[in-house]
Amino acid sequence: MDMAKFLPVLLFLFSLCVAVQASHKVYPEFQSLHSEKTSQSIETLNLIQRTGYHFQPPKHWINGPMYYNGLYHLFYQYNPKGAVWGNIVWAHSVSKDLINWEPLEPAIYPTDHFDINGCWSGSATILPGNKPVILYTGIDPKNRQVQNYAIPKNYSDPYLREWVKPKDNPIVDPDRSVNASAFRDPTTAWYGKDGLWRIVVGSKRKHRGIAYLYRSRDFVHWIKAKHPLHSKVKTGMWECPDFFPVSLNGKNGVDTSFDGPDIKYVLKVSLDLTRYEYYTVGQYHQAIDRYIPDNTSVDGWSGLRYDYGNFYASKTFFDVDKNRRILWGWANESDAAKHDVAKGWAGIQTIPRELWLDSSGKQLIQWPIEELETLRGDKVQIKNHRLKMGEYIEIKGITAIQADVDVTFLLPSNLDRAEQFDPRWVNAQDVCALKGVKDGGGVGPFGLFTLASENLKEYTPVFFRIFKAPQKHVVLMCSDARSSSVRSGLYKPSFAGFVDVDLTDGKLSLRSLIDHSVVESFGAGGKTCITSRVYPTFTSLNDAHLFAFNHGKESITIESLNAWSMKRPQIN
Repeated sequence: MDMAKFLPVLLFLFSLCVAVQASHKVYPEFQSLHSEKTSQSIETLNLIQRTGYHFQPPKHWINGPMYYNGLYHLFYQYNPKGAVWGNIVWAHSVSKDLINWEPLEPAIYPTDHFDINGCWSGSATILPGNKPVILYTGIDPKNRQVQNYAIPKNYSDPYLREWVKPKDNPIVDPDRSVNASAFRDPTTAWYGKDGLWRIVVGSKRKHRGIAYLYRSRDFVHWIKAKHPLHSKVKTGMWECPDFFPVSLNGKNGVDTSFDGPDIKYVLKVSLDLTRYEYYTVGQYHQAIDRYIPDNTSVDGWSGLRYDYGNFYASKTFFDVDKNRRILWGWANESDAAKHDVAKGWAGIQTIPRELWLDSSGKQLIQWPIEELETLRGDKVQIKNHRLKMGEYIEIKGITAIQADVDVTFLLPSNLDRAEQFDPRWVNAQDVCALKGVKDGGGVGPFGLFTLASENLKEYTPVFFRIFKAPQKHVVLMCSDARSSSVRSGLYKPSFAGFVDVDLTDGKLSLRSLIDHSVVESFGAGGKTCITSRVYPTFTSLNDAHLFAFNHGKESITIESLNAWSMKRPQIN
């Protein structure tokens, strides 16, 4: 979530988005504090598969921050009664660094006619006088989705433990032109030169995705604009919209209400039809309140994505303290509901990522926040090691199940032996499934075997593959979960994305954050990112291994590899 104007301090609220019940089945039989054991004990499951340095509560289902008077506040959708979706409240934790968290009591839960059937996601804005306001979607007695607001009971409490929902809610009620069953997730507000606040609410009309625009002078009385901010046919429901400016000059973030030269705008939506997120880069014309994507951006599922894996319902915010824009997403489980119940928990937050516009102006770059490096422990390093075809080397001396690995590969000087790229290959995930890690090519696949067993019966490969095309070489990045576990009944996709990178320097970098049941990977300095949820069947923490490999005909050189064991933060 991003921040609006008037920010003497930063408020970052991130209540992860949830969709309608048609998309999130409720399992009442599983909603219990006491879960049955499976063939593996609960203790083993928690040790092996529960993440070590990603945010997740001790138990139950999640799908959260805000910086106020020196503390980040993480609000997140949470089921206090079980490890599956349902009974949603706004849980609340606080932190000084976005890494170590202290739990507090839930901030918002259903109590009134305007949210009695659910308190769903939303955003926060700082109003003049340093007063935070939360906007959120409530489900009323008729199961209509309405937009409400909440304010702190005590502004002087840095923990903001208690929130009040004024009785003049709802403040945005869907009119007859709006689909009241698909009308949710209000954005952070931005302030215009005309003295009006603006927000966007996600919706759909038949198969058209819509970002409805609302304006207000007092933040209580909102009027729907004649035209949406943006919409697109054949994209379905737009959940979790996020709209913010990005600088054309460097990595610094800008405030959500900033209106000046040398910026572009980003509109991100979470598509309920695909369960993936897509964004466009373009221009915002405030005089007519319309957003128009650049001709290099495409709306819908052929467009750009923050992350090509298990990543959804994200929010950004402007961190005024460090002058950066931060992205935080949710990685759900790829496990069956009964296994989530056996573990007693489901869902994690990905590592917060700094986000900025690439120098080309066509796409965003993402990188883990620098605070993560405070968790680094034991380190190993490899330099100038040549990997021939079929060779792999183990990276020893670190805890492979909980690690941060950053490697730069030096490519062969001649890429003529790269495979020919088929112009019909438009979906990277399909190409990865077709050209897997075991199918050796000319240049690649090469990369890392993460969360691997010693005998490689289980492993999650993250790798590159290079193809020849008429204009330039095509770089494919994959995170392939098909060999991640010998257990059946798991969702094990071959996630992938193309990497828009210039290979004239002959190098490709890969950073992977490995954490028990999640692998977050950043290709080419964060141009393409993929998150995978995987469930190896190790019997102990020491059974995990990490390898660098090359299956291509051409040799690849590890120019430099740095790997660290990662410590556990104070996450509760």
